Amino acid sequence: MIQLKAVEKTYRTDTIETTALNGIDLNVAKGEFLSIMGPSGCGKSTLLNIIGLLDTPTRGEVLIGGQQTTQLSDKQLARFRNQQLGFIFQSFHLINDLRVLDNVELPLLYRNVSARERAELSKEALAKVGLGNRMKHFPSQLSGGQKQRVAIARAIVGQPAIVLADEPTGNLDSAMGNEIMDLLLQLNEQDGATIVMVTHDELMARKTHRLVRLFDGAQVNDHYLKNAYA
Repeated sequence: MIQLKAVEKTYRTDTIETTALNGIDLNVAKGEFLSIMGPSGCGKSTLLNIIGLLDTPTRGEVLIGGQQTTQLSDKQLARFRNQQLGFIFQSFHLINDLRVLDNVELPLLYRNVSARERAELSKEALAKVGLGNRMKHFPSQLSGGQKQRVAIARAIVGQPAIVLADEPTGNLDSAMGNEIMDLLLQLNEQDGATIVMVTHDELMARKTHRLVRLFDGAQVNDHYLKNAYA
């Protein structure tokens, strides 16, 4: 589902060159739940942004579902992201002036989807995350865990093949974090979503199929935690 071949990412200024990723080779199978860990500044978010086509590698290839992405135009990349990828962020990134239902509908506005169908799909996504009774609320009326559930509903409303989660439990207490993790596991196991998650939490990472560790922009090991993809 996801293939990275010799991916490097270098940031340059007039005086400094910083290597964020160095020689990353990574394959993620369809239906796999992969976690990425490492110290701050090791390249985790950069790697996730490259997988999510929000950033481009300095060198190397990125294939998503067999599609070579490094040669796509900005317009083609935007369409591909909208149709194939769902994003979950640590800080939720909800629009406070919009109701919960309207926040979830946002990815569908960029597709040829009628208002009625957008509403139906969004209601289904909210029901799936246990917030069917909160559709008319605003984000300011929700707890942190509920906001993250709305963010998950927004990520899955377009039925993407891949869900990318950047520290999805990082702003939550342990109880809420476990609830969100259980929801992601459900999406993976019952809906077959391929999920790539960046996390600092070893306990959360060990609930996934595989753990990849980064250090100074390089992959230091690639250890299977379950036998599903051995």
